[in-house]
Amino acid sequence: MGSSPAPFPDIGKKAKDLLNKDYIFDKKFILTMPSATGTVSTKVTVKNLIPSAKAVISFNIPDHKSGKLDVQYVHPHATLNSSIGLNPTPLLDLSATIGSQTVCLGGEVGFDTASSSLTKYNAGFSLNKPDFSAALMLEDKGESLRATYVHTVNPTTSVGAELIRRFSNDDNNSFTIGSCHSVDPFTTVKARFSISGKAGMVVQREWRPKSLITFSAECDSKAVNSSPRYGLALALKP
Repeated sequence: MGSSPAPFPDIGKKAKDLLNKDYIFDKKFILTMPSATGTVSTKVTVKNLIPSAKAVISFNIPDHKSGKLDVQYVHPHATLNSSIGLNPTPLLDLSATIGSQTVCLGGEVGFDTASSSLTKYNAGFSLNKPDFSAALMLEDKGESLRATYVHTVNPTTSVGAELIRRFSNDDNNSFTIGSCHSVDPFTTVKARFSISGKAGMVVQREWRPKSLITFSAECDSKAVNSSPRYGLALALKP
């Protein structure tokens, strides 16, 4: 991408991954294997359809309604993305960012052709440096404001924070801090704490190339009668 701004979904992604990725509590055990459900995923990518543009058609067999066309256009000072379902009443997503890798401003909109209604419209701003990343997002159709910050302490340790202000309900405002530390090239430890009284941790180990085992736990200090939540995920990839 050179000096082009990141796609809109990447605004605030570093903080989102640090504070939420791999915190799995809904299932005790997950086994991921290719084609475990008998579904075959197919993706066709055409680069330079026009200069600086890329088109991707993807679908799952036998689910003929899963088809989707993604088109990305990258300019030195702008990035455009569009996605449309390949079915009679598709969902349409459009997003754009302008600026550079250091500073960018963008927005996205979603449209449901079946109901002729907007499914989402969000806007965001990000500032990125080698040792930190900050973002400000207006989300939920303008109903909430999210601010994030991630700082790289050293090559193995990062810390971050997220503040969410919901305009319609002050009781749902949130503030979360977290950290991520690589103990060695194969082991990562994460922790997070929220103003709601919840504390969580993740330990992830790459026990063979591309295969991960992840243990996560979370407790709620304000719900003394409830048991802590645990999760164990095993990902096997060829």
